[in-house]
Amino acid sequence: MSLSKVPLSPHLQVYRLPLVALVSISSRVCFVVNALAYTLFIMFLISIASGSGIYNISYIIFTSIFGKILTSLWIFSLYLYISNEVRHLFWDFGYGFNGNTPLISSFIVLAAAALMTVITVLIYLL
Repeated sequence: MSLSKVPLSPHLQVYRLPLVALVSISSRVCFVVNALAYTLFIMFLISIASGSGIYNISYIIFTSIFGKILTSLWIFSLYLYISNEVRHLFWDFGYGFNGNTPLISSFIVLAAAALMTVITVLIYLL
């Protein structure tokens, strides 16, 4: 009896993760992104306390197009993380595991994060 050389599961480049897994993984990525963004925010607060010269430099950076894009991405990352953690809170209590509910909740998480980001950006950054 010979062993087959065919792998038991498809290669990662062939296998497509379900949306539920991608949203769950993105929550962990958002946690790291938020930690880095909070570091930049703390540096901005330190620049305010350091005087007008350093504050003007950080103000120019944060109000530039690049700074606004980064701030918008940080806001989206924050809302995506919060929305996903609310979903995980429901999961911790045993709700949301029937049928297509995890897939539907993934779409709700993405839609809520996108909607809250658009509202926040329209109100505060434009």
